Amino acid sequence: MSDWGSLKSELDLWHSEGRIATFWWRDDDVIAPTPALERLLHLKDHFDIPLALAVIPSEVDAELVNYLESCEILQHGFGHQNFAADGAKKSEFPEARARNEIERDILQGKETLTRIFTDQFAPIMVPPWNRIANNHIGVLAGLGFIGISRYKARKSALIRPALAEINTHIDPINWRGDRSVLPETTLLEMVLEHLMARRQGRADKQEPTGLLTHHLVHDEETWAGVYKLLATLTDHPAVRFLTIEGALALVDGMPEDVFMREAEQAEE
Repeated sequence: MSDWGSLKSELDLWHSEGRIATFWWRDDDVIAPTPALERLLHLKDHFDIPLALAVIPSEVDAELVNYLESCEILQHGFGHQNFAADGAKKSEFPEARARNEIERDILQGKETLTRIFTDQFAPIMVPPWNRIANNHIGVLAGLGFIGISRYKARKSALIRPALAEINTHIDPINWRGDRSVLPETTLLEMVLEHLMARRQGRADKQEPTGLLTHHLVHDEETWAGVYKLLATLTDHPAVRFLTIEGALALVDGMPEDVFMREAEQAEE
């Protein structure tokens, strides 16, 4: 059974071997300024760590730009709508959906976020429900995206030429139960499993361990659980939280000037 001592022991192993246990933090379903978002940003500032926000383009309030200066902005689909067949797992980009519709929506969403957030926006797709059918992934590269972020350990750092995958691995919410925070043992098992798999070579050593939060549905227990996890991680000398740009820099095969080229395109 995992406990906080087990996590410290694992991180101690990383430290003793001279390794850095890299992490990153993604929060989903951002649409507008809310008390929950303000609380999330206070948490980010308290621990002084990077935060990437997955914003829903069709719902975005342009006033967000005045609140999120210190955050990276990712694209969370377009409308966070479910187009999957009845009985299938939810997806905005299921296999059977017309490619031209998907291209239209994704491009419109990208243009919206680029206009509002300019150089804060990173062209990285966070598909709603962490799902996009394989036959539609090529759309992303064709529209100028440089990355995708889903859930669970990636199989490959590059899923298409110049299209990286930077995933999350720790979701503290008990979605199939009471939608409050998971038991501590379950949460810690998520953290430990990915860290151990990386250290032992069973997972990509270069993929940062990703924390996934959903500020709009956090109850007090969930906020407390996230706080305790972040406090434990940031207190350990082996841990370093990365920006999404920092995570992409660890992917072999990505063009070195990828962010520079995207910034130039945004200015055109």
